[in-house]
Amino acid sequence: MWNPDYPTWDLVEDLSGEPWSPPGARTQPIEGDTDAPALADRLIAALKDQDCATLLLIGRTSHPGPFRLQMRAENRRLDSSGRLDETGPGVARVTAPVAEMLRDLTATGLPAIAASDAEEDAGSYILYRALADLPDSLNSPSIGLLRAPDGATEEAMRTAIKAVASAMARHLTPLPRSSAA
Repeated sequence: MWNPDYPTWDLVEDLSGEPWSPPGARTQPIEGDTDAPALADRLIAALKDQDCATLLLIGRTSHPGPFRLQMRAENRRLDSSGRLDETGPGVARVTAPVAEMLRDLTATGLPAIAASDAEEDAGSYILYRALADLPDSLNSPSIGLLRAPDGATEEAMRTAIKAVASAMARHLTPLPRSSAA
C-alpha cells in the first residue's frame, strides 16, 4: 500500500512508469485511502482474488527511533472504543517472515526492530482486518506491516521497502509455467 502524498514511497525508478518489483514477484501498488474500512475491503478483495500472494502494508510509527516490523494486530475498532469483532481472536499474528525481513532490513544498515505492540491507528486496524479474514491454511498470503520513523529519508524508505519486500518474495511458491504471466 502506498500513499501518493509521500513521494519517498514511490518505487517507480525509471521512465517506464512501472514500479520496482523484487526478483520472482510483481509489485501491484494499491493507493492508500483516508477511509480505512474501505481500504481494508479493497486489500482483502485483492488477497481473495488470488492474484495477490503477499501484502506489505507501509505506514508511519508513532515511536521515535528505528523502523518497526509489527508482528501482531489487536482486535480493536478504529476509534479504539472496543473490539472490532466480538467473536474474533483478540490478537492476530502476521503471516510474513518477520525474522528474515528483520535480518535483511538490518543488513542494509538501517536501524530496525520487530515489535509486538500494536499501534492504535489505521495501519493496525487494516492489518487485523486482513489477517482475521484469511482462511487458516498453509496457502494463506504473507501479510506484514513495515512502519517508518518520522523523518525517514527517501533513500531509507526505498531501501527498507525493497529489503522487506524481497524477503517476503523469497517465500513465494513459484507459479506453474501455465500460470506464469
